[in-house]
Amino acid sequence: MSGLQRIHVVSAAASEADVARVRAAAGRDAVVLAAPTPEAKRVVGTLGSAPTVELALAPVSYPQADRGHALDALVRSHALHDRFRDVVVVTDQATATLLLRVLAPDQLAAGGAVTVVGLPRGDRPVDFLRASITGVVAGVAAAVLASVASILVVPGVLALAGLVLLLVPSRRHVGRELLLAGAISVVVVLMVVAGSARFPGGW
Repeated sequence: MSGLQRIHVVSAAASEADVARVRAAAGRDAVVLAAPTPEAKRVVGTLGSAPTVELALAPVSYPQADRGHALDALVRSHALHDRFRDVVVVTDQATATLLLRVLAPDQLAAGGAVTVVGLPRGDRPVDFLRASITGVVAGVAAAVLASVASILVVPGVLALAGLVLLLVPSRRHVGRELLLAGAISVVVVLMVVAGSARFPGGW
């Protein structure tokens, strides 16, 4: 699900094999939301992640008319804290079905104890601080080496690596960081050379 944040909606009646597949797919850093029931506790124990117990996920005999929208808002509020972590919701089958109808009505699967849907998200943001530090370090290193080759190669390597990573959806943000670092390194090289005794008399 490239470009989507995965939401794993798990029935509290899921088998251990089903839960094991969720654990493998979601990873141990997933956000786990669980109903306050013994069945949900069993599933969460198999997942091996610390859950957030939500009373709103508890089964009810007579659901209110807006219950689906309340469940949708609950899950989205947790998902928005980190759009690049999977979310696992463990609840009874009726609550899971109601949640899915509102959360992702166009992605409903044929059925089963586990349904995975995706919420749209943008690309990971560029870490400008890391890109700046990388660019400054690379620029200073290229200038200290004091050769035309180093000044051309260091930013070129950063730019080439960045362009390659732009083609990999999951690493696209790193590609942008490397391109930015390459541009910063060129500026740093020019500043260092301009302030040295070598400029403008040659390298």
